[in-house]
Amino acid sequence: MRGLFLKIFAIFWLAQSLIFIISTTLIVRQRFVSPETFTGALDSHFHHDANVALADFLSGGCPAFRNNAARNEPFGATLLSADGQIICATSNAPTIANFGNLRITHVDGRMVDNRWIWLIPVTAPNGTHYLYVWHQPPSTNPHPRSRWDLLHFAFPQLPVAITVGGFTTFVLVLLFTRPLARMRKAARALANGDLSARVYQSSSGVLQSHSDEFQGLIQDFNHMAERLESLVDAQKLLLRDVSHELRSPLARLSVALELAHDTANPEIDVHLARIEREASKLNQLIGQLLALSSMEARENSSFQPVSLNQLCRQLLPDAEYEARQRSCTVTIVEENQCTIRGNADLLYRAIENVIRNAIRYTDSGTEITLRIAESVVDGRQFAAIEITDHGPGIPEAELAHIFRPFYRVDRARSSSTGGFGVGLAITERAVRLHSGTLRAANHPKGGTSILFLFPIAPRG
Repeated sequence: MRGLFLKIFAIFWLAQSLIFIISTTLIVRQRFVSPETFTGALDSHFHHDANVALADFLSGGCPAFRNNAARNEPFGATLLSADGQIICATSNAPTIANFGNLRITHVDGRMVDNRWIWLIPVTAPNGTHYLYVWHQPPSTNPHPRSRWDLLHFAFPQLPVAITVGGFTTFVLVLLFTRPLARMRKAARALANGDLSARVYQSSSGVLQSHSDEFQGLIQDFNHMAERLESLVDAQKLLLRDVSHELRSPLARLSVALELAHDTANPEIDVHLARIEREASKLNQLIGQLLALSSMEARENSSFQPVSLNQLCRQLLPDAEYEARQRSCTVTIVEENQCTIRGNADLLYRAIENVIRNAIRYTDSGTEITLRIAESVVDGRQFAAIEITDHGPGIPEAELAHIFRPFYRVDRARSSSTGGFGVGLAITERAVRLHSGTLRAANHPKGGTSILFLFPIAPRG
């Protein structure tokens, strides 16, 4: 959810900032005149002052020029000939150097002694050319201020707008992503088998479940989880009750078979033996169903440290005995000493079910390998048990389904292999109760590998 939070936050904050910057730029452009307009107005003003000053000079000489400058130019003015020679100057006009013969056709500004002077070309009625010099006071900032107008105008508002926009966007995105994060956490717990997982709702959210779309979605999710939990609980209860109810008729059937054997003739004995075998299989199936149901009721609070190496050595004699019936062998490869917290009986049954399946499906004369090692997965340390056979393998499309109850690959439906499709489901439940993971994969050289991954118990 972190990635979605950052994306929404960045987009909203950038959008708000761009809106303010663009609107501020438009406002500043409307408030301040363009440089072209400002320059044209300044040139017109300079030419007007220069023509008035030249007219006074032509009518009254330098005294008239000085009187005009005293009224209109507080910082002084100077009249130059076309070749740059000083003709008249006010008393407060700073001394300027001889510019020489200048061919100036338009208003020209220059920096002299940290002050700007403006040279304005002006022409007398008889065609004589002059230069009127307008002086500015000494400048404390030699750079024109026009380039800073935008920054100066937007300075208080722009940082405040970006900060407030960032804060409001943060709150808005938080309101969007927090319900999604809670729903994702609950959905992950639900997918891992915790059917009691729900999305937290405040008291106001419960009372007004559909006040907004997120609250409505949370309410629907919780309702879905409740229905799913009730359906699964009902299924487990039905499975357990049916299994218990079938045990009594099967027990009576076994007694009746024993009595029938005592009085039956040899021809009937053949049929009675067949009935006994089928009853035994049914009794075995019921036992597996009861074991599967009881898995969900177990608590992991009573788990104790269990050595996987020692556990595998305990089941090896029985596995070797069954393997000899198929002319194959079972070998343990202990790469590490692995200890986890768990229930030894459940783990024994889980590993035994997988080994029996491997013995059942491996080719005659091959070796089944049981490897015990430590493994690092996604940066975490696990105890790993890998059981590899050399059988026909499992179709890739079936690998993800073999741990479901009563799910069997087509090959397993033959009478020679048997099986009810419950053993691997019991194994998967047992591994999940130990916070572990069960994976199946086809070996590149043929056969199937079943991998157990368990969190390693803390040492010391």
